[in-house]
Amino acid sequence: MEFTKTHDAARLRPGMGRVRVCGWVEDVRDMGRVAFLTVRDSTGTVQAVAKGDLSREAASIPRQSSVCVSGTVQGTEARGLDCEVLASSVSVLGRASDRLPIDPTGRVPSLLDARLNARALDARSPRTAAVFVLRHKMLQYMRSRLSERFTEIATPKIIGSASEGGADLFGLEYFGKQAYLAQSPQLYKEQMTMGLERVFEISSFYRAEKSHTGRHLAEFTSVDVEAAFMDYGDVMGVLEDLVSGVFSFAASECGAQLEALGRELEPPPPFERVTYRRAVSELREAGEEVSEGDDLADAHLRVLGESRPGFYFLTDWPTALKPFYIREKDGEPGLSRSFDLQFGHLELSSGGTRLHEAGAMRARLAEQGLDPADFAAHLSAFEWGMPPHSGWGMGLDRLVAAVAGLDNVREAVLYPRDPGRLSP
Repeated sequence: MEFTKTHDAARLRPGMGRVRVCGWVEDVRDMGRVAFLTVRDSTGTVQAVAKGDLSREAASIPRQSSVCVSGTVQGTEARGLDCEVLASSVSVLGRASDRLPIDPTGRVPSLLDARLNARALDARSPRTAAVFVLRHKMLQYMRSRLSERFTEIATPKIIGSASEGGADLFGLEYFGKQAYLAQSPQLYKEQMTMGLERVFEISSFYRAEKSHTGRHLAEFTSVDVEAAFMDYGDVMGVLEDLVSGVFSFAASECGAQLEALGRELEPPPPFERVTYRRAVSELREAGEEVSEGDDLADAHLRVLGESRPGFYFLTDWPTALKPFYIREKDGEPGLSRSFDLQFGHLELSSGGTRLHEAGAMRARLAEQGLDPADFAAHLSAFEWGMPPHSGWGMGLDRLVAAVAGLDNVREAVLYPRDPGRLSP
């Protein structure tokens, strides 16, 4: 049985002669002595025409079955197609059930949970496929851009202590010792600025946060940057250039995927920089009950996002609201050299200038109720000439959702993990 293709559907042209195309049957039209099959592969669709005795065999193939069609390319009058394949044989490679859990064509809508439960079948949907081709291309672009100035690293995902001092960690037994899944590469990427100076990582991380929203995941992909001899304004510039570049790249190089998603993109304007104090003032003017020093709740961010639906930075947060490694502003006690990148109400990234003096780091750990002894291995690097450094981490899944126009970040992840989902 032949099951290798000679051509993708999108590469077929009149006059090619004999070909073999493989894919799955999306539609069947039985016209008696002639049957028309719409066969889709990952590149597009082709119409196969089966005549005579072959038409009865072709017409009986269940939709979504995998097939191999051998035949000759010829012209066609079918709307939207340049050519079709006059079939000499149609082989069923994988017969589909008559009762599928979802309709990947989208003609019969399915809830997101049903689509995720049948994700392999859902990936046949042109819309779903467009999301993950877009994600793939965005990753290629970001790696290429960051590699121009930064060195890519890979940090451990099994760690011995909390990397950010938080409680949202997945614990596991590691050869008789307590270990955790990393929620961030933070401490390791800071250490690597000592010798590699500018580093980045794109990898999966884990957070045991019991959030049931459309933007939180227990396993997520993070894009992280750390750079020696840069302040937080410098790395904000790196982040803005990268995100703006992603939008420009997608608009120019991902037209087919954006069309499938019904999206039109334009490069964003320069990102506004809004201080925390200004944000609090605006919220008060809008009637929100918030005081300086309060964290900004989701409802507050939605109010700010109503007037800023695009990208903007929230800067200079109170030090008490940021992790122990964030540096205070000179001459402004209580405020930090920190920022969040917002897309409307959605937080995409957080970063800032880090503490790089061992004494200051120990003091901050104690202030936040953390035991410096738990960070002894990390603190030892601060005795070896740690340079001033800054960085950020950005949620790739959220950025993909923003580019693709998705309401739920789970749509941007093949097999999402959240408090209620551990399979498939």
